[in-house]
Amino acid sequence: MSGIARTEEQAPGVRSDPDVETITLPPYRLMLHNDEVNSMDHVVEALLRCVPELPPEEAVRIMLAAHSDGVALVLVCPLERAELYRDRLEQQGLTATIERG
Repeated sequence: MSGIARTEEQAPGVRSDPDVETITLPPYRLMLHNDEVNSMDHVVEALLRCVPELPPEEAVRIMLAAHSDGVALVLVCPLERAELYRDRLEQQGLTATIERG
């Protein structure tokens, strides 16, 4: 048996570095804004096409919230994914924004 005592279970040959800090990136909120141009059906279809992890019932809820409140939270995710989904929604003629938070 080796004379090295392990305080944490590690893979053989892997050393932990106490000087390396894990950074958690801040979340961003993808927001959908109401408009007077697009039909409710189009908004739901665009949400389902552009944000693949949304189930249909959630897409309907988001559309109704945006319609009644003027803006609705679509999802919270890393910035890069929020930018991708925002761009996709805008290509469908919808208005979407990103907020840090």
